Amino acid sequence: MVTGASQGIGRACALQLAKDGATVALAARNVEKLEAVAAEIAAAGGTAKAFALDVASEESIKACAKAVIAEFGKVEILVNNAGITKDGLMLRMKLQDWNDVLNTNLTGAFLLTQACASSMMKARWGRIINITSVVGEMGQAGQANYAASKAGMIGLTKSVAREFASRGITANAVAPGYIETAMTAVLNDEQKAAMTVHIPLQRVGQDSDIAAAVAFLASEGAGYITGHTLDVNGGMYMG
Repeated sequence: MVTGASQGIGRACALQLAKDGATVALAARNVEKLEAVAAEIAAAGGTAKAFALDVASEESIKACAKAVIAEFGKVEILVNNAGITKDGLMLRMKLQDWNDVLNTNLTGAFLLTQACASSMMKARWGRIINITSVVGEMGQAGQANYAASKAGMIGLTKSVAREFASRGITANAVAPGYIETAMTAVLNDEQKAAMTVHIPLQRVGQDSDIAAAVAFLASEGAGYITGHTLDVNGGMYMG
């Protein structure tokens, strides 16, 4: 199950996991876009189905998880990718903007993990992969809410890893750096150039770079890795 699968990193993760043989539950608010991704996967010989999901709504999360498990029997791999930004300087940031970002990015991941974990525990196997951000590790002016939500995902990942390890379930995070997506497309040329200067590999990342990391953490080959944050940022941050 991949959230935010209608575009960007979520779409790339869904395509890669399907290519690797997974049956993919595509979840997001825009079902029309999800259907297009499902068709793309089907055309390549894979299997996927679209499910409506608003990760800012507890009711939607519970309903979606129930529908996915009813359709496929269980959730073995959960990719918590859906997220939003509402940037602004901290002194001017509205409480609603703070709450919206924390509720969507962090609480949504918590609730969906909670909703899907039971099927993993019964199977005594599972992979939980949370998409955090380099911003959650190093901070960013104008993104106090986003940075807090993504740092929170790292703490959530480690706690979940400790709680579920005895059931054969791993929990890891992937922290993208500057990736070409719709979310970063709003940056102007000056902002993009300023960010690229701080990337040792001297290039921006692609959504396929993140998808490759997610696919690895979902694989049997990553079975002895848990509680880890995998940085995929071209060297932008080395923690």
